[in-house]
Amino acid sequence: MTILTLVRHGETDWNRDRRIQGSTDIPLNETGREQARAVATLLGESVTGDVVVASSDLSRAAETARIIAERLGAAAPRTYPELRERGYGDAEGVGVEEFHARWGEWAVADVPNAEPWAAVRDRALRGLERAVRDARADTAPRSVPLVVVAHGALIREVIRYATADEFPLQGVRLANGSAHTFLMERERLSLIDSPVLVAS
Repeated sequence: MTILTLVRHGETDWNRDRRIQGSTDIPLNETGREQARAVATLLGESVTGDVVVASSDLSRAAETARIIAERLGAAAPRTYPELRERGYGDAEGVGVEEFHARWGEWAVADVPNAEPWAAVRDRALRGLERAVRDARADTAPRSVPLVVVAHGALIREVIRYATADEFPLQGVRLANGSAHTFLMERERLSLIDSPVLVAS
């Protein structure tokens, strides 16, 4: 059994400007670094004892993870390419308004060369299973919490998987620096706590 907390990376200039990042490797800005420090402080209040930190290999997630690991006194984070953001194909670099004008709503947009949602979910789950397996191997026989820094669309797919596609509700945005906690038992993933759980 592993307590797994998924954190969305801190803000980048493209987040600030409302541009689609996808797999484009955009670094954190100063606001993003402050968000990383803030979530690290919050995690420090809820996580006691040892903790393992991991992340996507994109720089915005990896730097957020390094800031969190340093604040929590954890070892340097491992990175996993499986935890990268969804590849948005022709939409990468495009502003949100242009995206909607060209392709419609997020959930049904058919963007040329974008990674299919089912592939994002499968890849995310494989990456998380790998990160959990590595964390368990590093800390056995103890069960140590795992903090993984990833990306908005990828985390949405994990939440949707864990809630049988009930959450997040359409139009609810996952904030930069938000934390979502799960319980992973063998291959089963359950959502424990998330700021996107809103009563319908």
